[in-house]
Amino acid sequence: MRPSSLTVIGLGAIGGSLAWQARQSGIPRVVGFARSRTDGVQALKASAITELADSPAEAIVGAQFVVLAVPPQATLDLIGRLGPSLEPGAVLTDVCSVKAPVIACALSHGLGDRFAGGHPLAGTHASGFVAATPSRLQGCAVYVCETGAPGGDRAARAVMHFWEDVVEASPILIDAAAHDRQLAWTSHLPQTVASALAKALADRGLAGLSFGTGARDTTRLAASSPDLWIDILLYNREAVAEALASTEAQVAELRRLIAAGNAAGLRDYLASAQQFREGLDR
Repeated sequence: MRPSSLTVIGLGAIGGSLAWQARQSGIPRVVGFARSRTDGVQALKASAITELADSPAEAIVGAQFVVLAVPPQATLDLIGRLGPSLEPGAVLTDVCSVKAPVIACALSHGLGDRFAGGHPLAGTHASGFVAATPSRLQGCAVYVCETGAPGGDRAARAVMHFWEDVVEASPILIDAAAHDRQLAWTSHLPQTVASALAKALADRGLAGLSFGTGARDTTRLAASSPDLWIDILLYNREAVAEALASTEAQVAELRRLIAAGNAAGLRDYLASAQQFREGLDR
Protein backbone atom coordinates (compact mmCIF):
# COMPACT_ATOMS: atom_id res chain seq x y z
CA MET A 1 0.00 0.00 0.00
CA ARG A 2 1.34 3.40 -1.01
CA PRO A 3 -0.96 5.95 0.63
CA SER A 4 -1.31 9.51 -0.54
CA SER A 5 -2.05 10.54 3.04
CA LEU A 6 -0.10 9.10 5.98
CA THR A 7 -0.39 9.81 9.69
CA VAL A 8 2.38 9.05 12.16
CA ILE A 9 1.56 9.42 15.84
CA GLY A 10 4.79 9.63 17.79
CA LEU A 11 7.77 11.36 16.19
CA GLY A 12 10.68 9.82 18.05
CA ALA A 13 13.51 7.72 16.66
CA ILE A 14 11.22 5.26 14.87
CA GLY A 15 8.15 7.36 14.12
CA GLY A 16 10.20 10.37 13.07
CA SER A 17 12.39 8.24 10.82
CA LEU A 18 9.37 6.55 9.26
CA ALA A 19 7.66 9.86 8.52
CA TRP A 20 10.89 11.31 7.13
CA GLN A 21 11.48 8.31 4.86
CA ALA A 22 7.88 8.46 3.65
CA ARG A 23 8.30 12.09 2.68
CA GLN A 24 11.53 11.33 0.83
CA SER A 25 9.76 8.46 -0.92
CA GLY A 26 7.23 10.89 -2.33
CA ILE A 27 4.23 10.55 -0.02
CA PRO A 28 2.59 13.97 -0.56
CA ARG A 29 0.84 14.32 2.81
CA VAL A 30 2.41 13.16 6.05
CA VAL A 31 0.67 14.37 9.19
CA GLY A 32 2.44 13.99 12.50
CA PHE A 33 1.53 14.24 16.15
CA ALA A 34 3.94 14.10 19.08
CA ARG A 35 3.29 14.40 22.78
CA SER A 36 6.46 16.47 22.89
CA ARG A 37 5.86 19.73 21.05
CA THR A 38 9.62 20.01 20.53
CA ASP A 39 9.69 16.73 18.59
CA GLY A 40 6.79 17.88 16.43
CA VAL A 41 8.32 21.25 15.62
CA GLN A 42 11.68 19.66 14.84
CA ALA A 43 10.01 17.16 12.51
CA LEU A 44 8.16 19.95 10.74
CA LYS A 45 11.30 22.05 10.33
CA ALA A 46 13.17 19.04 8.93
CA SER A 47 10.33 18.46 6.41
CA ALA A 48 9.82 14.98 7.87
CA ILE A 49 6.11 15.85 8.01
CA THR A 50 3.93 18.24 6.03
CA GLU A 51 1.53 19.02 8.87
CA LEU A 52 1.70 18.97 12.67
CA ALA A 53 -1.59 18.10 14.37
CA ASP A 54 -2.63 19.22 17.83
CA SER A 55 -4.14 15.86 18.79
CA PRO A 56 -4.16 12.25 17.60
CA ALA A 57 -7.82 12.57 16.61
CA GLU A 58 -7.03 15.58 14.43
CA ALA A 59 -4.00 13.81 12.95
CA ILE A 60 -5.96 10.88 11.48
CA VAL A 61 -8.53 12.98 9.61
CA GLY A 62 -8.20 12.11 5.91
CA ALA A 63 -5.45 9.55 6.50
CA GLN A 64 -5.37 6.35 4.46
CA PHE A 65 -2.63 4.77 6.58
CA VAL A 66 -2.02 5.41 10.29
CA VAL A 67 1.09 4.37 12.22
CA LEU A 68 1.17 4.39 16.01
CA ALA A 69 4.82 4.92 16.97
CA VAL A 70 4.40 5.20 20.72
CA PRO A 71 5.06 2.89 23.73
CA PRO A 72 2.84 -0.18 24.24
CA GLN A 73 0.42 1.26 26.79
CA ALA A 74 -0.13 4.38 24.71
CA THR A 75 -0.60 2.18 21.64
CA LEU A 76 -3.33 0.17 23.36
CA ASP A 77 -5.06 3.35 24.50
CA LEU A 78 -4.93 4.90 21.02
CA ILE A 79 -6.27 1.82 19.27
CA GLY A 80 -9.42 2.08 21.34
CA ARG A 81 -9.71 5.85 21.03
CA LEU A 82 -8.95 6.22 17.33
CA GLY A 83 -10.45 3.05 15.89
CA PRO A 84 -14.00 4.39 15.53
CA SER A 85 -12.73 7.58 13.86
CA LEU A 86 -10.56 6.03 11.15
CA GLU A 87 -11.42 6.98 7.59
CA PRO A 88 -13.32 4.32 5.60
CA GLY A 89 -10.79 1.83 4.25
CA ALA A 90 -7.91 3.23 6.31
CA VAL A 91 -5.33 0.79 7.68
CA LEU A 92 -3.92 1.05 11.21
CA THR A 93 -0.61 -0.37 12.40
CA ASP A 94 2.00 0.09 15.12
CA VAL A 95 5.73 -0.40 15.80
CA CYS A 96 5.71 -1.93 19.30
CA SER A 97 8.25 -4.50 20.47
CA VAL A 98 5.42 -6.62 21.90
CA LYS A 99 2.69 -7.84 19.60
CA ALA A 100 0.26 -10.24 21.30
CA PRO A 101 -1.38 -7.60 23.57
CA VAL A 102 -1.64 -5.17 20.67
CA ILE A 103 -3.28 -7.71 18.35
CA ALA A 104 -5.70 -8.68 21.13
CA CYS A 105 -6.59 -5.03 21.66
CA ALA A 106 -7.26 -4.44 17.96
CA LEU A 107 -9.53 -7.49 17.87
CA SER A 108 -11.41 -6.40 20.98
CA HIS A 109 -12.22 -3.09 19.30
CA GLY A 110 -13.47 -4.64 16.09
CA LEU A 111 -10.42 -3.71 14.00
CA GLY A 112 -9.40 -7.21 12.97
CA ASP A 113 -9.75 -6.44 9.26
CA ARG A 114 -8.14 -3.00 9.44
CA PHE A 115 -5.14 -3.61 11.69
CA ALA A 116 -1.86 -5.50 11.44
CA GLY A 117 0.95 -5.24 13.95
CA GLY A 118 4.41 -4.11 12.92
CA HIS A 119 7.82 -4.09 14.57
CA PRO A 120 10.89 -2.71 12.75
CA LEU A 121 14.19 -4.04 14.10
CA ALA A 122 15.90 -0.67 14.06
CA GLY A 123 15.65 0.60 17.60
CA THR A 124 18.15 2.73 19.46
CA HIS A 125 18.76 3.74 23.07
CA ALA A 126 18.29 7.38 22.01
CA SER A 127 14.85 8.96 22.03
CA GLY A 128 13.03 11.92 20.52
CA PHE A 129 13.12 13.29 17.00
CA VAL A 130 16.81 14.12 17.43
CA ALA A 131 17.39 10.35 17.12
CA ALA A 132 15.45 10.13 13.84
CA THR A 133 17.13 9.93 10.45
CA PRO A 134 15.62 9.60 6.97
CA SER A 135 17.48 6.34 6.43
CA ARG A 136 17.26 4.58 9.81
CA LEU A 137 14.63 2.11 8.64
CA GLN A 138 15.94 1.42 5.16
CA GLY A 139 16.82 -2.24 4.74
CA CYS A 140 15.78 -3.23 8.25
CA ALA A 141 13.75 -6.35 9.00
CA VAL A 142 10.16 -5.59 10.00
CA TYR A 143 7.97 -8.19 11.68
CA VAL A 144 4.31 -8.02 10.67
CA CYS A 145 1.55 -9.83 12.58
CA GLU A 146 -1.94 -10.62 11.28
CA THR A 147 -4.94 -10.40 13.58
CA GLY A 148 -6.33 -13.72 12.32
CA ALA A 149 -9.74 -12.15 11.77
CA PRO A 150 -11.57 -12.32 8.42
CA GLY A 151 -9.94 -9.72 6.22
CA GLY A 152 -6.92 -9.51 8.50
CA ASP A 153 -4.71 -10.92 5.76
CA ARG A 154 -5.55 -7.94 3.54
CA ALA A 155 -4.52 -5.51 6.27
CA ALA A 156 -1.28 -7.44 6.81
CA ARG A 157 -0.49 -7.34 3.09
CA ALA A 158 -1.13 -3.60 3.05
CA VAL A 159 1.24 -3.09 5.99
CA MET A 160 3.91 -5.29 4.42
CA HIS A 161 3.65 -3.45 1.11
CA PHE A 162 3.94 -0.12 2.90
CA TRP A 163 7.15 -1.14 4.64
CA GLU A 164 8.59 -2.57 1.45
CA ASP A 165 7.48 0.04 -1.09
CA VAL A 166 7.62 3.23 0.95
CA VAL A 167 10.24 2.59 3.62
CA GLU A 168 12.42 0.18 1.61
CA ALA A 169 12.46 -2.26 4.51
CA SER A 170 12.10 -6.06 4.52
CA PRO A 171 8.78 -7.24 6.02
CA ILE A 172 8.51 -10.71 7.58
CA LEU A 173 5.15 -12.24 8.49
CA ILE A 174 5.18 -13.84 11.95
CA ASP A 175 2.69 -15.04 14.55
CA ALA A 176 2.28 -12.53 17.39
CA ALA A 177 2.96 -14.98 20.21
CA ALA A 178 6.01 -16.39 18.42
CA HIS A 179 7.25 -12.83 17.91
CA ASP A 180 7.02 -12.06 21.62
CA ARG A 181 8.81 -15.26 22.64
CA GLN A 182 11.60 -14.58 20.17
CA LEU A 183 12.03 -10.92 21.09
CA ALA A 184 12.21 -11.81 24.77
CA TRP A 185 15.58 -13.41 23.96
CA THR A 186 16.89 -11.24 21.14
CA SER A 187 15.85 -7.79 22.36
CA HIS A 188 14.26 -7.70 25.79
CA LEU A 189 16.91 -9.88 27.49
CA PRO A 190 19.84 -7.75 26.23
CA GLN A 191 18.03 -4.66 27.52
CA THR A 192 17.48 -6.13 30.98
CA VAL A 193 21.06 -7.42 31.23
CA ALA A 194 22.44 -4.01 30.21
CA SER A 195 20.23 -2.32 32.80
CA ALA A 196 21.24 -4.81 35.50
CA LEU A 197 24.92 -4.23 34.76
CA ALA A 198 24.47 -0.46 34.78
CA LYS A 199 22.61 -0.68 38.10
CA ALA A 200 25.38 -2.83 39.61
CA LEU A 201 28.03 -0.35 38.47
CA ALA A 202 25.99 2.59 39.73
CA ASP A 203 25.55 0.98 43.13
CA ARG A 204 29.31 0.45 43.31
CA GLY A 205 29.74 4.22 43.31
CA LEU A 206 32.65 4.39 40.87
CA ALA A 207 33.39 7.64 39.06
CA GLY A 208 32.42 7.80 35.39
CA LEU A 209 36.01 8.22 34.26
CA SER A 210 36.83 4.82 35.75
CA PHE A 211 34.94 3.02 32.99
CA GLY A 212 36.51 1.90 29.74
CA THR A 213 34.88 1.24 26.39
CA GLY A 214 33.77 -2.25 27.48
CA ALA A 215 31.52 -0.92 30.23
CA ARG A 216 30.22 1.86 28.01
CA ASP A 217 29.47 -0.47 25.09
CA THR A 218 27.88 -3.16 27.23
CA THR A 219 25.62 -0.73 29.10
CA ARG A 220 24.55 1.33 26.04
CA LEU A 221 21.00 -0.04 26.10
CA ALA A 222 20.60 1.02 29.72
CA ALA A 223 20.32 4.60 28.45
CA SER A 224 16.96 3.73 26.86
CA SER A 225 13.71 5.30 28.05
CA PRO A 226 12.48 3.63 31.28
CA ASP A 227 8.85 4.43 30.42
CA LEU A 228 9.12 2.52 27.14
CA TRP A 229 10.79 -0.50 28.70
CA ILE A 230 8.46 -0.75 31.69
CA ASP A 231 5.61 -1.35 29.23
CA ILE A 232 7.55 -3.85 27.12
CA LEU A 233 8.88 -5.90 30.03
CA LEU A 234 5.57 -6.10 31.85
CA TYR A 235 3.52 -6.97 28.76
CA ASN A 236 6.01 -9.73 27.88
CA ARG A 237 6.79 -10.69 31.47
CA GLU A 238 6.53 -14.48 31.21
CA ALA A 239 8.88 -14.84 28.25
CA VAL A 240 11.32 -12.28 29.67
CA ALA A 241 11.31 -14.03 33.06
CA GLU A 242 12.21 -17.32 31.36
CA ALA A 243 15.08 -15.66 29.47
CA LEU A 244 16.36 -14.00 32.63
CA ALA A 245 16.26 -17.28 34.55
CA SER A 246 18.42 -18.93 31.90
CA THR A 247 20.85 -16.01 31.99
CA GLU A 248 21.05 -16.17 35.78
CA ALA A 249 22.04 -19.83 35.44
CA GLN A 250 24.78 -18.88 32.99
CA VAL A 251 26.11 -16.18 35.30
CA ALA A 252 26.09 -18.68 38.19
CA GLU A 253 28.07 -21.15 36.08
CA LEU A 254 30.60 -18.48 35.17
CA ARG A 255 30.98 -17.54 38.82
CA ARG A 256 31.47 -21.20 39.73
CA LEU A 257 34.20 -21.69 37.10
CA ILE A 258 36.07 -18.60 38.28
CA ALA A 259 35.76 -19.49 41.97
CA ALA A 260 37.03 -23.02 41.29
CA GLY A 261 39.98 -21.77 39.25
CA ASN A 262 38.82 -24.01 36.41
CA ALA A 263 40.86 -22.67 33.50
CA ALA A 264 39.81 -25.39 31.05
CA GLY A 265 36.12 -24.94 31.84
CA LEU A 266 36.46 -21.18 31.68
CA ARG A 267 38.13 -21.40 28.29
CA ASP A 268 35.31 -23.56 26.93
CA TYR A 269 32.69 -21.16 28.33
CA LEU A 270 34.35 -18.04 26.90
CA ALA A 271 35.15 -19.72 23.57
CA SER A 272 31.50 -20.72 23.13
CA ALA A 273 30.42 -17.15 23.79
CA GLN A 274 33.08 -15.81 21.45
CA GLN A 275 32.03 -18.15 18.64
CA PHE A 276 28.40 -17.08 18.95
CA ARG A 277 29.21 -13.36 18.95
CA GLU A 278 31.52 -13.62 15.94
CA GLY A 279 28.78 -15.43 14.09
CA LEU A 280 26.45 -12.45 14.45
CA ASP A 281 28.69 -10.36 12.19
CA ARG A 282 28.97 -12.90 9.38
